[in-house]
Amino acid sequence: MGQLLITFIMLTSFTVLAQDQKTYQLLTEQSNINWKGSYSFLFSEHNGTVDFKNGNLITTNGNITGGTFVVDMTTISNEEYLAGIGPVGHIRNEDFFDVEKFPEAVLEITSVEFFINENRHKMLADLTIKGITKSVEFWPEIDETNKRMLVKFKIDRTRWEITYNNKLKNEAISDAIEFQCILQF
Repeated sequence: MGQLLITFIMLTSFTVLAQDQKTYQLLTEQSNINWKGSYSFLFSEHNGTVDFKNGNLITTNGNITGGTFVVDMTTISNEEYLAGIGPVGHIRNEDFFDVEKFPEAVLEITSVEFFINENRHKMLADLTIKGITKSVEFWPEIDETNKRMLVKFKIDRTRWEITYNNKLKNEAISDAIEFQCILQF
């Protein structure tokens, strides 16, 4: 029995060692996150950007198997307003993202499923905003030649307690926040 156990451990070790694992660092200056929030019943929206702090993508035998991305929430901006004036200052404060208390958001890929017939990936990830971690799903477009990934997804802001302290005004804002990310490795 002991000999069988030793053989099993050795075979498992060789299998793990034989896997070709690579880590690709995110090029933060060439990557970006665009966000969009809108009102529930108005044809109006706010668009902006927020920067990556760092990140990496892990592959095993050429297949994406994981990754972690850190977002610098203090860089959140709104295209229509100057920093600190209007909605930008407001979305940075405790009513929404509370960036002074929670300066980073983190997305960690937890599972990847590859559909070879469609050449598509389904990714599940844990997204932490304001210290609250919830699962998200997205289907990225991957450009292997240029080492680039395009990710689009929406979240329900209320799951992360991103709410306005005024009930009437909070209900005027759509619960959905859209993200479009270009990740360059």
